[in-house]
Amino acid sequence: MADEIINRVANSKLKVVDLEDYYPAGNRILFDIKDWLMEGLVLREKDFRAQVAAHDWSQYQDCYVALYCSTDAIVPDWAYMLISMELQDYAKLTITGSLVDLESIIYTSIISELDLEVYRDLPVIIKGCSHKPVPANALVLLSQKLKPIAKSIMFGEACSSVPLYKRR
Repeated sequence: MADEIINRVANSKLKVVDLEDYYPAGNRILFDIKDWLMEGLVLREKDFRAQVAAHDWSQYQDCYVALYCSTDAIVPDWAYMLISMELQDYAKLTITGSLVDLESIIYTSIISELDLEVYRDLPVIIKGCSHKPVPANALVLLSQKLKPIAKSIMFGEACSSVPLYKRR
């Protein structure tokens, strides 16, 4: 008779943190303002304000929005601020930058609010593979927040993790 297979990982004190579990629902939108600039390069305040006023902002309900300009235009900060004020009643979050910047800022907020006491004095693996876009910056922030709490920190999967930290 064959020996019983025992899942030693499941029976250990090892805890896995998967940032994908915290991925918030909502569309991510990259909003390019170049079409609201004269020839994609010059911001004319009166025309820009008219575009902002005429735009249907309700289409961004419960979305995460990253504002940017894909041309080499010099865009004053107030232009992004004006758009963000219109989006404030609809979007979950508005930033200036790329979609990568957006995910990083979303996760920065999530990680700052995480209660990690359940990992106190335990070995922790920060899961590496995910199907959702977890930015590298989120992994860095989580590892820094776990260091004063966890007994040890590893990265990857239980079957093949990379040791990062072990309390002395």
